[in-house]
Amino acid sequence: MFAKSVLFLLGGLTLTGCAVNGDPRDPIEPVNRAVHSFNEGFDRAFLKPVAQGYKAVTPTIAQTGLRNFFSNLDDVTVVANDFLQFKLEQGTRDFMRLAFNSSFGLFGLIDIASEMGLQKHNEDFGQTLGSWGVGAGPYLVLPFIGPGNLRDSTAFAIDTRHTDLARKLEDVATRNPVLGLRLVTQRAELLDAKQVADEAALDNYEFTRDFFLERRRGLVYDGNPPLEDE
Repeated sequence: MFAKSVLFLLGGLTLTGCAVNGDPRDPIEPVNRAVHSFNEGFDRAFLKPVAQGYKAVTPTIAQTGLRNFFSNLDDVTVVANDFLQFKLEQGTRDFMRLAFNSSFGLFGLIDIASEMGLQKHNEDFGQTLGSWGVGAGPYLVLPFIGPGNLRDSTAFAIDTRHTDLARKLEDVATRNPVLGLRLVTQRAELLDAKQVADEAALDNYEFTRDFFLERRRGLVYDGNPPLEDE
C-alpha cells in the first residue's frame, strides 16, 4: 500500500512535469493538494468525530495511560535510531527509559522514567538518514498518512516494518484494534492544536506543508539547523 502511494505521487510528478509554483520543495503541488484535501475530508468525516468521542467518554487517567503506553512502544524506534546516529549517551538513557517504563511502569502505562529525569526524545529513521547526509527530497502527501517528503516517507516504511512493535503483532484480530486505538489517541491529542491551526491559516495546505518541513528540518539538526541547506 505504501509503495503504491509513493509510485502514484511520483507518477503525478511525471504527468504534471516541472510545475511552476511558489515553493521549489513542492514540485507536485497539484497532486499533493488533492491528496491533502482527501485526507482533510476523511479526518472531518471520520477520524475527528471518533477522536472527540474517545476524549469525551474515556477517563483522563485512562487517556494518560494509553498515551504513555503507545509512547513507550515508540521508544523502541527512538532507541534504534539513537544508536544508528551514534548518539551513544542518549541511546543509553533512552534504553534505560524504555526498560524502566516497560517493567516498573507496567508496560509503559505509567511514565516513571520521566520522573527519574529520563526525558523522552524524538528520533526516527528519517532523521537518521538526514544525519547521514541524505537530502529530504520533494514534499509528498500520502493518503491516510499525511505530509512527508521522499526521504522521510521511505524511512517511515522502514521504521514501520522493523521497529514498530504494534505492527509486529501476528494476531490480526489484536493488531488492528491496537493500531486503530493508537491512531485515535494520537488524533485526540491534536484536537485543540488542529482547530487553532485551521482557524488561523489562510491556506491550510501551505500552513501544513511549511510547518512540517520546518519541524522536520529542526529535528534532523537537533534544533540547530544551518542557515541554508546546500
